[in-house]
Amino acid sequence: MARPYVVVVSSEKGGVGKTTLATNLAIYLKALHEELPVTLCSFDNHFSVDRMFRINKQSQKSGDVGALFNGANLEPLLETGEFGVQFIPSNQNLADLRERISGPDILARKLSGTGLTGILIIDTRPDLDIFTQNALFSADRVIVPVKDAPSLTNCKNLYDFFERHQLGKSALRILPCLIDSRIHYDGPFRDPYQLLKAYAINRGYRCLEGFIAKSPKVESLNTNPEGKIYPIISHGRGTEVHLQMAHVARQVFLSYKEAESTRLDRYAEFQEQHRADKDRMFKQRLQSLQAECLICGKRLVSEQGIEPAGYYVEKSDGSVATFIEEDCLTDLVFNNFYGSDQPDSRLNPMADLFRESAQNTYFVLRRAPHTRNFFKQQISFYR
Repeated sequence: MARPYVVVVSSEKGGVGKTTLATNLAIYLKALHEELPVTLCSFDNHFSVDRMFRINKQSQKSGDVGALFNGANLEPLLETGEFGVQFIPSNQNLADLRERISGPDILARKLSGTGLTGILIIDTRPDLDIFTQNALFSADRVIVPVKDAPSLTNCKNLYDFFERHQLGKSALRILPCLIDSRIHYDGPFRDPYQLLKAYAINRGYRCLEGFIAKSPKVESLNTNPEGKIYPIISHGRGTEVHLQMAHVARQVFLSYKEAESTRLDRYAEFQEQHRADKDRMFKQRLQSLQAECLICGKRLVSEQGIEPAGYYVEKSDGSVATFIEEDCLTDLVFNNFYGSDQPDSRLNPMADLFRESAQNTYFVLRRAPHTRNFFKQQISFYR
């Protein structure tokens, strides 16, 4: 696979262990296969990724994850961190970029054009904002951690997003997290894990095998006098979470190995086909394009290109497609529709106002409705 396999950890509910899962998953994947390139980034603003993986106290990179949405190249943003995991520095003011992002495919477009390989893990915010949408749109696997019924209810929004954008919902996997193994129930579902899994399956959701238990030892790895975040693989080996994380990592690794192509591969193919279709349609229109101005007959189209022209005109049946010079159309409109007696519309003070309005307008020249036995022209303007 030439492009990265993207794993997104996402949930609209906070406090379900997203960041702990994402950061430790990167380390366990690296432990499974030392030569596997593993890259990690976070769209949240708590800098847990930076604190856990940065080798030096200060970043050696000038950019951060926000640059992915500003047109910057990906490779200069990558920083080699602890355990051989690459990461992209976080951005505290990522929300300031929201208004500049036009759609959910910006990240996919960026990633599909890079040389990044292996597995890319994205930790998202507890919100289905434009950054989370971009991550989901790029994802091969979405792990949705849930710890209770309310967090499971929020999963519907993720599934709705996939359906709305015609993405394969098979990428989504529920993972019960922070499960208290001491709690037991009477009846068919003996513990919170079985209950949450039953709820998920009943709603048509797929689940990863296993769960992540609640562990005071693991929770303490995030809070200590050193101000560091320690990984489970080295500081939590005696916990059941260590085995559970290893099991989750194996499932992700197998999915990566079994994938014939990535979501980004398919998106790149779609983009290439879309560009090819646009080029083909443009060439077809260019071949049917008349070379002269429709009114004065001046040649505007040649092998070298298209001369500057004011307007493009096309007949509804496609039989006429050409350009009209700006002065020609202005003269036509003022002399035939506004009854101007000046042969040169440039001398009319209203001409500049018309041109300014026409630049943001398309208009239709047609036969006036309810006319019979004679042809009355009508021009309609639309903004």
